[in-house]
Amino acid sequence: MIRYYRAGHILSEGGWVEGSALATQEGRIVDVISGGTPEAQTEDLGPGYLCPGFFDTHIHGYAGVDVMDADAAALRRMCRALPQTGVTRFLATTLTDSEARIEDACRAVREVAEHPGEGARVEGLFLEGPFFNPKRCGAQEAAHMRLPEIARLAQWQEAAGGRIRKIALAPELSGSESFIRAARRMGIAVALGHSDATYEQAKAAVDAGATIFVHLYNAMSGLHHREPGLVGAGLTLDDCYAELICDGQHVHAAAQQVVFSCRGTDHTVLITDCMRAGGMSDGCYTLGTEPVVVQGGAARLRNGSLAGSVLQMKDAVRAIAEGHRATWEQAIRMASRVPARSVGAADRIGCFLPGAEADFLYFTDPAHLAGAWVSGIRASF
Repeated sequence: MIRYYRAGHILSEGGWVEGSALATQEGRIVDVISGGTPEAQTEDLGPGYLCPGFFDTHIHGYAGVDVMDADAAALRRMCRALPQTGVTRFLATTLTDSEARIEDACRAVREVAEHPGEGARVEGLFLEGPFFNPKRCGAQEAAHMRLPEIARLAQWQEAAGGRIRKIALAPELSGSESFIRAARRMGIAVALGHSDATYEQAKAAVDAGATIFVHLYNAMSGLHHREPGLVGAGLTLDDCYAELICDGQHVHAAAQQVVFSCRGTDHTVLITDCMRAGGMSDGCYTLGTEPVVVQGGAARLRNGSLAGSVLQMKDAVRAIAEGHRATWEQAIRMASRVPARSVGAADRIGCFLPGAEADFLYFTDPAHLAGAWVSGIRASF
């Protein structure tokens, strides 16, 4: 049976429309329709705003859970908690660690993806490491960083049941270009980060098939007028996507605006890079095995370095719009349609196209999320 959801404003492919309803059936989008709908099959949500659910393609944990715990039951708790942040789909994100621990995390994610429960759905995995440059380790463990190995990726992909959707590496490492081409043949999007690469090394990686820059500005070679570095590549190379953490800690508002101006909001992916302390009180936590102190909205290692975030996606979207760095519509798309497009899922995630997943959010106003639906089922807040 078709189910209809009416709202004052619905974000269609062409922008906000009024006097319409979102039609869903068996967990999928039918269409955005105008005109009357059967009263018995229609839920009138009110005069607010209905938009696609958010897709976080870079998130390590939330609500006390870390993907590297490799605990399926814990991951399901994370899934139940995420809709209150606006996230209805996500890529469970690993950290640089031992081969065995990464494989364990892949197996746990596979179990949850194959047998989903309540709340947000695990769309797959993002392997953030271990093929990074120790000079730009950030909050990741330099001791486990190594040169890229396609055989190792294939082993992890088997453990994940084919659900690795994205992997990051430092493009200056030996063997990177052949690794990128092989990963792309496996259907995996390749991202660049935790790197000391030159602009030319980054360009060679993009020419080989890399398309995403991991949390732009952070843990990478910076922009200099004689050596643009990885930041310069992320701002200028064609047909690429830049991840951005808009938590007021990682990237200055003016630097965010530079990304929107250079990259365009249609190629900027909002991520949270959230760790297990997201949704929790200030205190002591861990990111992987690293001790982290959370205070005043920032997660930091003992040496003061930022260690992921405690950002909620709805807050990133709101902050961008309130800061007039982009419209609310553009910010929503950077958290939904653009992330999906960056990993090859734009036809079924983050949009209201016929046949897409029926994941959607209802806001009474841009600051107040009142409801979230995943595959047509309303999530509990």
